[in-house]
Amino acid sequence: MMLVLGIESSCDETAAALVTADRTILAQRIASQDEAHRPYGGVVPEIAARAHAERIAPLIAATLADAGLALGDVDAIAATAGPGLIGGVMVGLVTAKALAMAGDKPLLAVNHLEGHALSPRLADPALEFPYLLLLASGGHCQLLLVEGVGRYRRLGTTIDDALGEAFDKTAKVLGLGYPGGPAVERLAATGDARKVPLPRPLLGTPEPHFSFAGLKSAVLRAREAGGHDPADIAAAFQQAAIDCVIDRTRLALALAGPVGALVVAGGVAANLAIRAALEALAAGHGLRFVAPPPALCTDNAAMIAWAGLERMAAEGGAGAGDPLDFAARPRWPLDPAAEPVRGAGVKA
Repeated sequence: MMLVLGIESSCDETAAALVTADRTILAQRIASQDEAHRPYGGVVPEIAARAHAERIAPLIAATLADAGLALGDVDAIAATAGPGLIGGVMVGLVTAKALAMAGDKPLLAVNHLEGHALSPRLADPALEFPYLLLLASGGHCQLLLVEGVGRYRRLGTTIDDALGEAFDKTAKVLGLGYPGGPAVERLAATGDARKVPLPRPLLGTPEPHFSFAGLKSAVLRAREAGGHDPADIAAAFQQAAIDCVIDRTRLALALAGPVGALVVAGGVAANLAIRAALEALAAGHGLRFVAPPPALCTDNAAMIAWAGLERMAAEGGAGAGDPLDFAARPRWPLDPAAEPVRGAGVKA
């Protein structure tokens, strides 16, 4: 049974996990940096990189101890090599290189987005390729046709802000603190979305791309105008986001061709209202709906270890691996052949 040590450090979570090829998570640990970044209302890259450097070695040691294992028991080391905040990515990748060299183990340089894209298969053994994936997080919002390990066709992407970023900025405007997504969801449950008119950017356009910058600005204007209950603003924002997501995903389903399931992954996949709307959309198309458990939606090392295991299975077991000089990447698209979106920024 293959066993992989996964390491994740692409943003503000330092994480390590031990995962076997039969989808068993033997141990995992995550060190959050929420308190360090809360005063700034968002992630400060320099603070994040320093925290990763301080925490990563003891975190890995503790994860191995939790499982009663040593480095020699591991078959490979998988680490996020991008995309992400480059300082944090380098901390995790350099650590993985050192462990791989010291233990004479293969190094698996994992695309963080591929970790999210394959994480539903860690949670659901019945999920088979191909499937349509909505990947929504603080830094990314994409619709991808997942055809196999390493085979992704991008159907839609954000031309400006990611959905998770819009949630965080809305939380900041409403004074809800950081991290913003869960706070907005909790407040929205107590509000009335009909009381605050907000736009639905790109709704009905012929390509399944996203735009959330205008929605985020509209939230700010609603707050500054006064007269609106913050709970109603939160509810209106969340409903507008859901309407955009469902409209864009419905179009992507029409473009994707036959798929076996509609899948959502990434930090925003933890939002229960968004999950429910997507599940209803899937049911209307006669498709299975698959979402990882919340613990596998946010950044974690189990998904990185699993992506490494998927790759090893696809490439011939222990023979898979990357050179120790593999360079960290701040940007690393899953579909390099996808054409740039007109009007889009670098996040596309």
